[in-house]
Formats: sequence, structure tokens, C-alpha cells
Amino acid sequence: MAVRFPFAHTLCLALVLGTVGLAPALAQDDAPAPPGKQQKKLPEAPAKLPKVDRTKNLDFLFGALKAAPDEVSAKHVEARIWAIWLQTPSDTAALLMERARTAVDAQKIDIAIKLLDAVIKLRPDYIEAWNRRATLYYMQNDYGRSLADIQQVLIREPRHFGALAGLGMIMQEVGDDKRALEAYRKALAVNPHLEKIPEQVKALTEKVEGRDI
Repeated sequence: MAVRFPFAHTLCLALVLGTVGLAPALAQDDAPAPPGKQQKKLPEAPAKLPKVDRTKNLDFLFGALKAAPDEVSAKHVEARIWAIWLQTPSDTAALLMERARTAVDAQKIDIAIKLLDAVIKLRPDYIEAWNRRATLYYMQNDYGRSLADIQQVLIREPRHFGALAGLGMIMQEVGDDKRALEAYRKALAVNPHLEKIPEQVKALTEKVEGRDI
């Protein structure tokens, strides 16, 4: 899910972030390195990511994400991770995902959900179908179904920072600040560069654990 994060990114959302769930659209702002600070060069991810090396590529990219020296580098790596997550397992799944996206653009959420139902039935191993459907349920305030789909995402990919952020958003909205804080912290442990989440963690930490004396 994405906060109200983007459609794939970060539930993502919507659950993901307005970046953390479901639509992968990452804005990258060019920010110069602070004076006097030597810029570390982040290793470039391979231009092509072979499917056979999907797990290895993700492991490499998650390591690079944690080590990213600045926001611009982090967004670059984050976009690569989303690109792998979005790779469709079949032409049929790709067609259904595209139709679901078109339905969302036309504000036909119920149709989009039915299309995602079909993708999940066809390829239950395709994480992003679960993630996008979680976001759509979130948009409909159907938190029960959204949480169920987020769980399916995290079973398959515990590092899905979009789903973790989306989980935090739902927990926060239903008043479970402790679990919201836990989910946000897990999201940041995976991706320290998520937008808005650090502010949420700070506010919830003071609320749940109290201020330091």
C-alpha cells in the first residue's frame, strides 16, 4: 500500500505512501550535497534485472537502499525495487493489471477490484496484485479486507515497505497507535527514506511511549 502514499508504492497507497503502497510514481528532487560533505557514490543497480536473479537483485537493492547517502540516490534505488515488484508473471496478468489501472483512473474502483481478483486467482504469487487491491479496499474504508491483503503481501515479502506503511496507516486510523508505531518502525528499518513516516513515528512515539525526561 502506499500514505496516502502512491498506488503501488507504498499500501504503499494509499496504503502504501503518497507515496508507502500502491502506485509507483516517485518524484525525485535534485538536492545538492551539503557543503563539506563528500558524496559517496552509490553502486548502480544493473540496467537489466534478469528474472532468474530476482531475489538476488532485491537483496542487493535493499542493501543499497539502506546505504543510500541522500534522498536522490534512495529514490533511484526505490524505483528499481518497485520495478521488480511490478514485473508481471504472465501476459494475461499484465493485461488484467493494465485494465485495473485504467478502471482506477476512471474512478471505477469496484471494477478494478474484480480485475485484481482475477489476477490473484490466476497468479496468487504476484505480490503487487495483493498490494494494489489492499490499497483499493483502503480507499473504500474497507479496512478488514485491506488488512487481509496486506498480510498476504507481507507473508510473501516481509520487506514490502509500502505494505508496512499502509498497515501503520490503518492501525493509526482505527486508534491502535501502538501497532501503528510498530508497523511504521518496521517500514523505516527497511527503507529509512520514506516520506512522512519519520514524522508519524516521532508523533506516535511521544504519544505511545511518552516524552523523554
